[in-house]
Amino acid sequence: MQTTAVKSTMATTPSYTDRDRELDLRWWAAANYLTVAQIYLKANPLLRQPLSASDIKPRLLGHWGTSPGLSMIYTLLNRLIRDTGTDCVYITGPGHGGPALLANAYLEGTYSEIYPQVTTDVDGLTTLVRQFSTPGGVPSHVSVQTPGSIHEGGELGYSLAHAAGAAFDSPDLLVACVIGDGEAETGPLAASWKIPAFLNARRDGAVLPILHLNGYKISGPTVLGRADDADVLGLLAAQGWAPVIVSGDDPATVFTELHHALSTAHAHIRDIQQRARTAAPEPFQPVRWPAIILRTPKGWTGPRVVDGVQVEGTFRAHQVPLAGVRENPEHLRRLEAWMRSYSPETAFSGSGQLVPELAALAPDGDQRMSATPHANGGRLLTPLIIPSLERYAVAVRAPGVEQHENTRPFGELLRDISTANTREADGGGDFRLFCPDETASNRLAAIFEATDRCLQAPTLTTDDHLSPDGRVMEVLSEHLCQGWLEGYLLSGKHGLFATYEAFAMVSASMLIQHTKWLQHAADLAWRAPVASLNVLLTSTCWRNDNNGFSHQGPGLIDTAIPLAPAVVRIWFPPDANTTLSIADHCLRSRDHVNLIVVDKQQHLQYLNMADADTHCAAGASVWDWASNDDGEPDIVLAAAGDVPTLETLAAAQLLREHVPYLRVRVVNVVDLMGLLPPDDHPHAFSEQTFEDLFTAGADVVFAFHGYPRAVHQLLHGRPDPGRFHVRGFTEQGTTTTPFDMVVLNRMSRYHLVLEALRRSRRVPEKGTELAEHCQAMLARHHAHIRENLEDMPEIRDWTWTP
Repeated sequence: MQTTAVKSTMATTPSYTDRDRELDLRWWAAANYLTVAQIYLKANPLLRQPLSASDIKPRLLGHWGTSPGLSMIYTLLNRLIRDTGTDCVYITGPGHGGPALLANAYLEGTYSEIYPQVTTDVDGLTTLVRQFSTPGGVPSHVSVQTPGSIHEGGELGYSLAHAAGAAFDSPDLLVACVIGDGEAETGPLAASWKIPAFLNARRDGAVLPILHLNGYKISGPTVLGRADDADVLGLLAAQGWAPVIVSGDDPATVFTELHHALSTAHAHIRDIQQRARTAAPEPFQPVRWPAIILRTPKGWTGPRVVDGVQVEGTFRAHQVPLAGVRENPEHLRRLEAWMRSYSPETAFSGSGQLVPELAALAPDGDQRMSATPHANGGRLLTPLIIPSLERYAVAVRAPGVEQHENTRPFGELLRDISTANTREADGGGDFRLFCPDETASNRLAAIFEATDRCLQAPTLTTDDHLSPDGRVMEVLSEHLCQGWLEGYLLSGKHGLFATYEAFAMVSASMLIQHTKWLQHAADLAWRAPVASLNVLLTSTCWRNDNNGFSHQGPGLIDTAIPLAPAVVRIWFPPDANTTLSIADHCLRSRDHVNLIVVDKQQHLQYLNMADADTHCAAGASVWDWASNDDGEPDIVLAAAGDVPTLETLAAAQLLREHVPYLRVRVVNVVDLMGLLPPDDHPHAFSEQTFEDLFTAGADVVFAFHGYPRAVHQLLHGRPDPGRFHVRGFTEQGTTTTPFDMVVLNRMSRYHLVLEALRRSRRVPEKGTELAEHCQAMLARHHAHIRENLEDMPEIRDWTWTP
């Protein structure tokens, strides 16, 4: 056993008597027993009869290896809560230790309160063990169905980021985050150790990392598990932590030492916070928050040797240590002996209830970690204060004439939202912007009129809007930005993640996991709705010509489309006012994942604020001012996205100028999921609305922001989807001019006109001449940009002419 003490000026830590330790070890044994029972049993939960093969599930699923450590930490955190009255959230990075968390939630009584069918008796215990990882039951991970969880832990890497998000602006909260040593090998987790550079002791809660090194992942050792103590201590210390080590394999000794480490860490945390909240302002001093490195055997207290091979303390304990219990009588005998070693008869009464002296170890009410409202954030959520949009609206005298940066007014809105939702007392609040060092680049810099970038470090005179009290969270990691926001939302707050479109793919898998969480949360009445995950995708593929091909990629759209229809929304506002309208809607929404795709550069403006609201509420509309179809179009030109809208309008004008008798309808789509068939998405346009937009039979030339296949995928199931001809991003890009990007991807106005001429119901007179004109202009463009290094004036300066 090795420990390194953390000094504190607070009062001495609570005592830990032999009786305290005895009771904690008994709770731990009960939790371990229920963990094993969930993995193996479908009946006979308290072994009131000799164990038989008929009591065993046909499929043994679950993870034993990490579970004893998780339950030990849970047990001692409960004592810390009772001793200090602190509110605590327990985040389980090794999420595959699900049965341990379910066991502790059951022992606390919360599980039976939320799921009344899982009663606190033998019948309830039978239901508890039978449901685990079985059809119609509950997942094996610490999932959305697990009371007290805001972190699933199936895809490793995000626990510490979620913990930080939960701690932001929750000043009295302690977030205990267990990081498995397998998870510690992931990139997102490695980045997450930087929390001390962003956690503000005056307004935020605390994150207590517990790096649980049991030495192994599923089939081999871990890097930190094999590292010596000095190296692991140095790794955390270099990131701003004050780590201590607790290690051993004797339960009584480890419990005593871990209790001391947790109590000392809590005292140190409160000392840091008290100083920050009561002392007069002084020059910045760095804070070293406590952290614990815990070394215990993998599969602790389980079978040590099976079939002559060591299991406990090796990777073989990761999942099911005794895999042949239905077929192998010796394995069945070993399982029964293992389970009886936890003395279930001393933990549960004859009727199957937890005995009073153990039940008394659980904290009261909402202070139980399985019942805390901080892990059911909708219970704490208050509506976001959003000012009226009129004060930010761009004046539009006529459509398609004046230019404006589409995201700049949104930045002004964010500025005032930040001000309105910030507490004066401590600078905390319930809204934050998360962005990887791109807030100003994305034209959202107005928010710096209200707050700064956050960094817990000395500031220099050369810094720009930087302070420890800032509420804009800039860190050059999409994983951290999104992970922080997810934890922030799930603990009851509001926010926005703004990022370059192409690099949102870095954290695309996180978005998938969050969508899955919200999808299942919707089926749980006890989970109150939370604020939506809002992602602003800007610096888009069509206008990242200055950065080149690496910055050109709309792939997150395709990633999100197949996900849960009840959750996912994808928005394509064509101008600044529609951006404001969509942002207002998304920031007010609950339990959704909203992608808002809009470019930051100068764009033509089309709709005043009232028309923008109407258009966005409808999801799509015919732009009569750009159409001349008289209700019976020969061709429909549709667009989704700001650049596609520009090119579509320019194509419509070319057609009106050169073949004025061709009847053209222009449709703008802002809610992409409306294209789906009516039964496939809540926002899907009705059959009548779809026909009113696109007619029953006319061909549609559709200019789309992303990959063309996305629109084809959505239209499958609509009548005659083959009449839709989609142009979009086709992985053609480089450092070039804005118009050349649409030319390279064959989505320019000239390509749209050529497609319209091919697909029109009627072959228009002078259509051949117009086609030749388009080809000539494309050739002229090719030569012009190479000679002049910029687009042709008639392209660069084009505006809509009524």
